[in-house]
Amino acid sequence: MQIGELAHAAGTPVDTIRYYERQGLLPAPARTASNYRVYEAAHLERLLFIRHCRNLDLSLDEVRALLAVRDAPGSDCHAADRVLDAHIGHVSQRIRELQQLARELKALRAQCASSQQAEACGVLSGLSVAASQGGGRVGAKASHVGAVHKEVAR
Repeated sequence: MQIGELAHAAGTPVDTIRYYERQGLLPAPARTASNYRVYEAAHLERLLFIRHCRNLDLSLDEVRALLAVRDAPGSDCHAADRVLDAHIGHVSQRIRELQQLARELKALRAQCASSQQAEACGVLSGLSVAASQGGGRVGAKASHVGAVHKEVAR
C-alpha cells in the first residue's frame, strides 16, 4: 500500500507517518522503481501500536523503549513495566499539578464581584497582578508535558 492508504487505514496524517520514519519508530518501507513508498501490513500494525501508545500520552522516547522490548521477543518484559511505571508517575504528577491549577483558577474566579464593569472585574485584576509578577503561576513547576512530551506529533 502507498502512504496515503496507510494514513487512511491508521487514521494518521501522512506527515506524522513520515515523522515517525525520521524518528526511527517506523522502519523505512521498500520503494518502487518510481520511488514511491510501499508499506506492508507489518507497517500498519506497528503504526497502530505507536498511535495507541501516543493516545496513552506516552512520549516518543517511551514508545521507542516499548518498541525495543517488542522487537526483541526474548527480552525481559520488565523493561516495559518500568516504562509504564515511570509514565504512571508522570501522569500522577500531572494530575496533582492540574488539581492545583483548578484550585488557583477557582480562587481567581472567586475574586469576581457582582459588578458588570470590566474595570471592576476581579478576574481581570487578578490576572493583571499575576502577569506583573512574571506572567506565570507563582510556584508553578514545569509540567510533565513540557518536561517529557516535547514533541507535538501524535
